[in-house]
Amino acid sequence: MDKKIKNNIVFGWIRIVAGLFVFAFGVHLTIFANIGLAPWDCLGMGISYHTALNYGLSMTLMAIAILGIDMLLKEKIGFGTIIDALLTGNFVQLFNSFNPFPLNRNLWFGIAIMLIGFVFMALGMAIYMKSEQCCGPRDALLVGLGKKVSWMPIGIVEVILWAVVLLIGWLLGGPVGIGTVISTFGAGIVMQLVYTLIRFEPRELKHRSVIEISKMLR
Repeated sequence: MDKKIKNNIVFGWIRIVAGLFVFAFGVHLTIFANIGLAPWDCLGMGISYHTALNYGLSMTLMAIAILGIDMLLKEKIGFGTIIDALLTGNFVQLFNSFNPFPLNRNLWFGIAIMLIGFVFMALGMAIYMKSEQCCGPRDALLVGLGKKVSWMPIGIVEVILWAVVLLIGWLLGGPVGIGTVISTFGAGIVMQLVYTLIRFEPRELKHRSVIEISKMLR
C-alpha cells in the first residue's frame, strides 16, 4: 500500500480525535452555561418519562435509531462514526470533571457561554468532518437531511431539525428552559455563520466507510 495513503488515513484519525475534542469542549460550555437542556437531551428525558428506560439508555437507543435513519438516507458508517461514539461522551465528561469553576448562576453570562460553546461545536465538527471518514449519528442525520434540501443553508437545516426534536421532547414532557430554546435556534445560526466564514460546506465532502478505508489499508 502507498505509504502516503496510509499516512493520510492515520492523519485523518488524528484530525477526527482533535475535532471531537474541540466539539466536546463546546458541549461542555453549553452544560456549564446551566440555562437549560439541549433539544436532544430534552427528548431523551421525555422518552425516559414514558418508558422503563433511564436517561442514559434513552440516549443510547436514540443514537442507534438515528444511525438506522442515517443508513436509510444512504449515509456511510465510517471510522469517524466509531470514534465519535467512543470518545465524545468521555471528552465531555473529562471537561466537566476538571472544570475548576462553580456552575454558572448568571443568566446573561450563561447565554454568552452557550453561544461561545456553539462556536466550538461548529469548529469541532468542521475539523473532524474534513477527514472524510464519516460522521457521528446526529451529524450524519443533519448532513443526510441537508442533502435532501441542498438549496437550504446547512445551519437552517439544523434549526429545523432541532426544532422538531424539541417539539417531540416537549410533547413527551421533557424539561424546556431558555437554554433549550436558544440551543434550538442559536446553534444552527452560529454554525451557518462559522461555516460561511471558514468556507466549509459539509454536504460537499466525499466520505469513505469503514470497509473502504480498510481496503485502502491492505
